[in-house]
Amino acid sequence: MEETDITLNDPSLPDDEKAIGNDIVLRTENLGISFGGLKAASDVNLTIYKGQLYGLIGPNGAGKTTIFNLLTGVYKPTFGRFYLCGEDLTGFSQMAINRKGVARTFQNIRLFNNMSVIKNVLVSLSHLPEYKNTFFDAVFRTPRHYKVEKAMRHRAKEILEIFGLLEERNGLASNLPYGKQRKLEIARALASNPKLLLLDEPAAGMNPQETEELMETIRFVRDKFDVTILLIEHDMKLVSGICEEITVLNFGQVLAQGQVKDVLADPEVIKAYLGG
Repeated sequence: MEETDITLNDPSLPDDEKAIGNDIVLRTENLGISFGGLKAASDVNLTIYKGQLYGLIGPNGAGKTTIFNLLTGVYKPTFGRFYLCGEDLTGFSQMAINRKGVARTFQNIRLFNNMSVIKNVLVSLSHLPEYKNTFFDAVFRTPRHYKVEKAMRHRAKEILEIFGLLEERNGLASNLPYGKQRKLEIARALASNPKLLLLDEPAAGMNPQETEELMETIRFVRDKFDVTILLIEHDMKLVSGICEEITVLNFGQVLAQGQVKDVLADPEVIKAYLGG
């Protein structure tokens, strides 16, 4: 697989082949991890292109969230590597990976419940270089400090308006209905300006109407923010409705991958995951 990195920079390659290589947002090579000798995931190979809505599915305990934890630096891979837009991020810290352009949400919503809706978004914005203040500016409240603060609040309001949360911006995050809390978590993740957004079971706990709205939100997010999305999901209606390709994990290994309709019709997938 290392040859891929070399050939992408080879001037002798046709332009269309270079373009294909440059459009790869996430690539994993035999990615995996062992805990005390037990392989929780092994030999996971993913190739996800710019702008894709890609699904990662499988039964409980298949290793899906483990892969998310590897891609975000929660765990360090025991073996294999992963690349974001061609850059090897294997072994980077959570903060470093986020700054490189990977953001995520969680199966169990993790908001700052005792903070206002807008402050949840401002926290993510504050890590971006364009909103950084010097120590001097922060302590002495210089004109630059107020200019940056005003720009941050303006951007936070823009993001909240996109998600239909502008009217609730000054209320506590914990007071939002469940579906809007999901939207706020996605909004907060997007505020960090990611190249790759990881959604961990975004439809968990939602009713059919909320799930339908979420599908539209995810499509809109992909297009509006020009972001690539990898999601874990058990709701097959959502998966088949928005994902273009999927990978099925079983016992920490890839069972099948490809176009959604083909993979979901695979007898091995039906047997292992869909209860056939």
